[in-house]
Amino acid sequence: TAGGAVWLNADKLSEYDYWQFWRNTSDDDVIRFLKLFTELPLEEIEKMEGWTGAEINKAKIVLADEATALLHGRECLAAIHDTIDTMFKGGKGGYSSTEGLNRVFVSEDDIISENGVKIIDMFVRLGLASSKKEARRLVQGGGARLGDDKISDENAILTKDDFGNNKEVTLRAGKKRAGVVELK
Repeated sequence: TAGGAVWLNADKLSEYDYWQFWRNTSDDDVIRFLKLFTELPLEEIEKMEGWTGAEINKAKIVLADEATALLHGRECLAAIHDTIDTMFKGGKGGYSSTEGLNRVFVSEDDIISENGVKIIDMFVRLGLASSKKEARRLVQGGGARLGDDKISDENAILTKDDFGNNKEVTLRAGKKRAGVVELK
């Protein structure tokens, strides 16, 4: 969430990013937030009160699922979980779902033009960085990736070769934030 804002409008913050906001809740706040921001029965929440370690992470997923379902509907949870499974757990046997991620569209003409499309601009447009300066720091710090490849040049241009035979590429900012650039 750029600047610490948590938007309720999916046009400002994707369902995936909203889910991640709740998933990244601190351990100390999970039970309190479950009571405040979900409609789960208190008896069910009380069963989670003694959880620690991996169990508290399960409670965070419950919190993220329930809070996201209240705002965006349960329908979006399947796409979010598919995205998480394929991007962060290596699941689905090579199939990679990016359905739950923010996406921006670029034309093939933009990609092949003389100036091309700067990757740092895509980080900003996707909301993975709040400014070009922040995007440059992300690259300099080694936290920017195009697919699985580290981006080391802050002046890098997105090319047709980056897409290969695909219509989209995934940009990552750190381990948990990602977005998609799609050819239209």
